[in-house]
Amino acid sequence: MQVPSARHPSCRQLRQAGRAIAGPPRRAVSLPSPALVGLSATASAAAKPLCEGSLSNLLSPTYIARFRMSSRPPGKIPQHVAIIMDGNGRWAKSRGLPRLEGHRRGVETVRTVVDAARAIGIRYITLYAFSIENWKRPPEEVSGLMGLLDYFLKRELDNLIKNRVRLLTIGRTSELPPNVQRELNRVIEATKDFQEWTLVLALNYGSRTEVADAARDYAVAVQSGRENPTDSSWENFSRYLYTGVAGIPEPDLLIRTSGEQRVSNFLLLQCAYAEMVFTPVAWPDFGQADLQAAVDEYSRRERRYGLTTEQLKPERA
Repeated sequence: MQVPSARHPSCRQLRQAGRAIAGPPRRAVSLPSPALVGLSATASAAAKPLCEGSLSNLLSPTYIARFRMSSRPPGKIPQHVAIIMDGNGRWAKSRGLPRLEGHRRGVETVRTVVDAARAIGIRYITLYAFSIENWKRPPEEVSGLMGLLDYFLKRELDNLIKNRVRLLTIGRTSELPPNVQRELNRVIEATKDFQEWTLVLALNYGSRTEVADAARDYAVAVQSGRENPTDSSWENFSRYLYTGVAGIPEPDLLIRTSGEQRVSNFLLLQCAYAEMVFTPVAWPDFGQADLQAAVDEYSRRERRYGLTTEQLKPERA
């Protein structure tokens, strides 16, 4: 009889390990490392499909994220997650690659994250794809980014339709290259009837520019009698923001990758009450496990909106 090695444990060993670590859910203590937390009695059953593989499969981030989603108790799921996709250039530089290769790998991450968001139950994902300040970058990099955007739209249309994901945009998209505008309009038109999942691309976007455009449109509405200037409110004004025009709810969770801790002119007004998570993971390396870890952190926070904890949690009778 062959004795299982430590590198290739037997099914029995894996099931025994699962039973040994099963127990009440535990809380993650840090981000972004996907620790083996929140394990339950399903650990034994979950180990069975890995019998033909090595123990390293059990510890892979993809497996851990899938396992945690299936075994942890249901928590608060954000309806809308906005992400500042940062770190493509630094990711490439650290590997001796051209900056554009980092952006190319970042495009691949978009599909991974959109699919992961659907699996978790996040209805809206907004990605900061190209800021209004990004035009200041070297012309060859800007040209490459526009080419990657055109490629992404052409490649992902069938996948968006298959998964019934609607595409929306925010920003001054009329200033993008004509070929990119054509592809955007084509994909938006083809997915406009889908309601369950929405991918929002922030393109040629800046929050200050958005506010300026909204103020202009609001002033025109007041001048034409469509708005009453004495009835000014956030609810009325927010309808003139790009997100308001498109019917996009305010973000519940804002994630920034690659370690920077600032919001960089992204959804400044809409994120007034959003929870924020900053992870050192660069965007090309950001995956399902990292998104799940951020959502887990969000679910542990208490959103009070100016109220007290006692007001949110009335005393039990």
